[in-house]
Amino acid sequence: MEIDFGKTAKDYSTHRAGFPDALYARLSAYGIGRAGQRVLDLGTGTGTLARGFAVRGCAVTGLDPSTALTAEARRLDAAAGISVRYVTATAEATGLGAASFDVVTAGQCWHWFQRRQAAREVRRVLVPHGTLVIAHFDWLPLPGNVVEATEQLIMQHNPLWSLGGGIGIYGQWLPDLSAAGFREIETFSFDIDVPYTHEGWRGRIRASAGVAASLPPDAVARFDDTHRALLADRFPTEPLQVPHRVFAAIARAPS
Repeated sequence: MEIDFGKTAKDYSTHRAGFPDALYARLSAYGIGRAGQRVLDLGTGTGTLARGFAVRGCAVTGLDPSTALTAEARRLDAAAGISVRYVTATAEATGLGAASFDVVTAGQCWHWFQRRQAAREVRRVLVPHGTLVIAHFDWLPLPGNVVEATEQLIMQHNPLWSLGGGIGIYGQWLPDLSAAGFREIETFSFDIDVPYTHEGWRGRIRASAGVAASLPPDAVARFDDTHRALLADRFPTEPLQVPHRVFAAIARAPS
């Protein structure tokens, strides 16, 4: 399945919820997100994680191969009154200087990378004993809930989509970090509900890999019409309370 999130840039910037403040609070206990830290956010997309660190006083560089997404990021940054430097590159070949960042983050994107290669590149750009954070913020399909019904609809319209049924825990990333020489590897997770209107949930799903990032526009329109009807019929109460899980893996580069 060919994925291009640039095709979803408007929905992506409008409807994809950023990481909750509770994530930054938990990371602060690890010394991550202090004012003045140099942070590189890989796969930054529309800059939700990058903005979160910039608001906290970090010097942030956001990196993404999609100029359509980073254009939205710059627009959102301007509206928020903050500044983030953006670089067009991949996580595997950033083109950035060695030992030039205190923290590297990857929010909701590690699975799109050539992971072992990306881990080696992260180690190269981190200072000694610098920190890598891989974070996820995933909806949770539970029996009979709106997420399960929505995922079933995506699979009907896009049989190539294979990212459903997740539990929001990513232990499979840890060997990538160990193989690249990272140490002091830790993980944590917690659950929260995210409120969505019907319009907001439809936009969030259009901005996913299985819909507008991979289907042609006419197929996206057919999916969205069917999704609208499903929500009105089976989940009429607004706002929808959509369960999500936050997961983070934290690792230190060798000193």
